[in-house]
Amino acid sequence: MASAARPHVLRVLLAVAIAAAVPCALSDPAPLQDFCVADLQAATQLDGFPCKAASAVVDGDFFSRAIVAAASTRNPFGVNSTRATVATFPGLNTLGLSITRVDLAQGGLNPPHSHPRASELVMVLKGEVMVGFTTGTNQLFSKVVKENELFVVPRGLQHFQLNTGAGDAVFVAMFDSQSPGVVTPTFSLFATKPAMPIEVLTKTFLVGEDEVGAMKSKFAGF
Repeated sequence: MASAARPHVLRVLLAVAIAAAVPCALSDPAPLQDFCVADLQAATQLDGFPCKAASAVVDGDFFSRAIVAAASTRNPFGVNSTRATVATFPGLNTLGLSITRVDLAQGGLNPPHSHPRASELVMVLKGEVMVGFTTGTNQLFSKVVKENELFVVPRGLQHFQLNTGAGDAVFVAMFDSQSPGVVTPTFSLFATKPAMPIEVLTKTFLVGEDEVGAMKSKFAGF
């Protein structure tokens, strides 16, 4: 009997271990209360925002018009993002989600970037957008996504969105974090303050100082 029961016991233990690991895999910690509307004016911030007093919470804390209007795409990349993260939508605090609207002019590009704290689910609302990401082994996965279609980008991986349609495009990016963060390599290398050491850039790209200077000048206004 003992030997016959052992596989069942092992399966139960494995199921318990998996269940225990799931909360650890979430991007943001699970909330411990019904809601925790962010107090954006609080002096102390510890891995997020403290809760506003429940007596001060109003209906509007759970409502936002942050992504209603299109943002101007008159820039070299032909792209602009309008974010509804906890910083602009306090009701998202501790809920582990946020959303961004991205407008792309014809031919516009949302340059390669990553979100260190969240996976991203893209849904195209208008036009056609090529969405792609690269893995740690430099493999590229990409797809032209059309209206109402979805594409998912795993957490922390470099990805891009390119308008491949005949006109403007709009998509929303949904995140499993109230504050997904964004890291754009071009800005992180060529538009840092203070400036990235020139030796780092010349050795990284195997070019001379003149070429690096030309690249830095292109990102001086960002």
